[in-house]
Amino acid sequence: MADIIAAKDRVRQLTAELERHNRLYYIEAQPEISDHEYDRLLRELGDLEAEFPELLSPNSPTQRVGGAPIPGFTQIAHPERMMSLDNSYSEEEVVEWYNRQKKVMGGDFETIIEPKVDGVAVAIRYEDGALKYAATRGDGRTGDDITQNVRTIRSLPLNLPADAPQTFEVRGEIFMPNDGFAKMNAERLEAGEAPFVNPRNATAGSLKQLDPKVAAQRPLDIICHGFGQLEGFALATQDEFRDLLKKAGLRGSDARWRAGNSDEILAAIRELDVRRHDLPYETDGAVVKVFSIAAQKQLGSTSKAPRWAMAFKFQAEQAQTKVLSIEIQIGRTGALTPVANLEPVFVSGSTVARATLHNEEEIRRKDIRVGDCVIIEKAGEIIPAVVEVKKELRTGDEVEFVMPTECPSCGTPVVRDPVQVAVRCPNYQCTEQVKRRLRHYAQRGAMDIQGLGDVMVDLIVDAGLAIDVADLYDLKFEDLIKLERQGQRSVEKLLDGIAASKQQPLWRMIFGFGILHVGSSSAQSLVGHFSSIDAIRAASLEDLEAVDDIGTIVAKSITDYFGNEQNIAMIERLRDAGLPFEAAPPEPTAGGGSAKFADTTWVITGTLSESREGIADTIRALGGKVTGSVSKNTTYLLAGEKAGSKMTKAEKLGVRVLSEEEFRTMLAEDDA
Repeated sequence: MADIIAAKDRVRQLTAELERHNRLYYIEAQPEISDHEYDRLLRELGDLEAEFPELLSPNSPTQRVGGAPIPGFTQIAHPERMMSLDNSYSEEEVVEWYNRQKKVMGGDFETIIEPKVDGVAVAIRYEDGALKYAATRGDGRTGDDITQNVRTIRSLPLNLPADAPQTFEVRGEIFMPNDGFAKMNAERLEAGEAPFVNPRNATAGSLKQLDPKVAAQRPLDIICHGFGQLEGFALATQDEFRDLLKKAGLRGSDARWRAGNSDEILAAIRELDVRRHDLPYETDGAVVKVFSIAAQKQLGSTSKAPRWAMAFKFQAEQAQTKVLSIEIQIGRTGALTPVANLEPVFVSGSTVARATLHNEEEIRRKDIRVGDCVIIEKAGEIIPAVVEVKKELRTGDEVEFVMPTECPSCGTPVVRDPVQVAVRCPNYQCTEQVKRRLRHYAQRGAMDIQGLGDVMVDLIVDAGLAIDVADLYDLKFEDLIKLERQGQRSVEKLLDGIAASKQQPLWRMIFGFGILHVGSSSAQSLVGHFSSIDAIRAASLEDLEAVDDIGTIVAKSITDYFGNEQNIAMIERLRDAGLPFEAAPPEPTAGGGSAKFADTTWVITGTLSESREGIADTIRALGGKVTGSVSKNTTYLLAGEKAGSKMTKAEKLGVRVLSEEEFRTMLAEDDA
């Protein structure tokens, strides 16, 4: 077709036709054409776009396979905050929530009950009918731009009908259907790749891929449940919002109940609890929303959550199974952790075959033996745990567990921790310890090294390329490319990630060392107090204990770590590699100052509208110090909802307590 005008018209027709068939297939489950015919239309559109590149749109159906890799995730500011929901775990709390709103409303009111999809919260914005962007919730104010990956979701329209709202920011949960997740894991196992642990983690990982082609291969889906900015439409009820979703070709929840009082809400929740494992996706609770949009506005929100909605979390489901064996896992600090291999049992929507037993004392306390029938549950619907032993079912053939006297990985005699209930392998070069240390160092909360996942760590250590984190900075392309299933792109990504980690702040590296008892908060306190690794290394026990977040046990652990010659040798190699050894000075503020909180010490507690770490970064950037516990040296306690014991202690010590609103006002006044 040589005529550009005719080609443009045909592209428009094909785009609309393919979007219609996507909607029929994925939303309405009423396909009209075969896969072969769909592919023929898609090829015709692709051929036209190749012949006339100026007609190619990022929202074309041909782009769902994923475009070129993106350099990284930028941030998108949400025009209206994305809030999380307050959770309740008992029916009494549901009734209390209803009665609170009932007082404001002046009587009973209508609600909608839907499954709480266990996925990743997103905001998707359409402007003039075209998908503009998609973003994660992030801290509620800003989120990651995941537009390229979201475009690959076939059930999501890239273009809305002509009569759709001019601006439509829809909110929902991206998830993996159970069937698709199971199929994907089977394919990964067949390819020799590690399976994903659960659908939610797999979904989150897919949306964080820098290469959209990877996301396009994952069975992602979406259910929409709310909206942010909406222009050109006035909605009165949740039913009108659902009708708008359907009209726009967006998928809403298939399971839905209407309730006009608290008894009806509880009846709907109970019915959903019975039906939830028949749903095609994971759900861990029910969402209750006020039916009237005007009433929602009347009820408003707290600093964290809307008052007009709440989430009821289902109780952890239990199941009975048998302990087939108990094996040992070795942690990054050498701790030996017993893990039960179980007779596979289906619980809370997935098959469980392993459960942590924590430590030898826990096994003794519960008297767990190999061959026992036990009751397990998923703590938080995720982590399997043994909660009870059915001792009355014992046959006499059960075998008591004996903690090994040698490390199962390296054969080194184990030692018992005199302080903690732990048995440790003291061999610094123990293969399993090395792997755990590297994974800890590379994790997102520490040095956030892109490309250094569990599988890559195993390959690097098994090949003898690294025994400590300093070895990572000596890795060479020619060595990595020889590793199993490694291509040029994955190796380059890893090396880029290692190089980028040199720009991380000092506290992340200290946390990444994996010093026993030193978490991210303690690492930040150390850097805030001493400002450099050399100063921390030179500090005495008394110096360390003077830091608000550091007690005697933690101080002893720090001095032990820096008194170890192997650790010091590794640290010096990190210095040679160009890692930061001093804290960066605070960045100047918009008003020109850099230390408006100089000589102040802060403690942050309770539920706030922004992550605590985000607020802590703001305080540190303005010269303040953030610690984890209230003391006489604390200047301010920033307290959100449910502040708890820290609030009580602050009031007792006479520490000034700030609400989030007062904190924001302080920032604004000082910036003026």
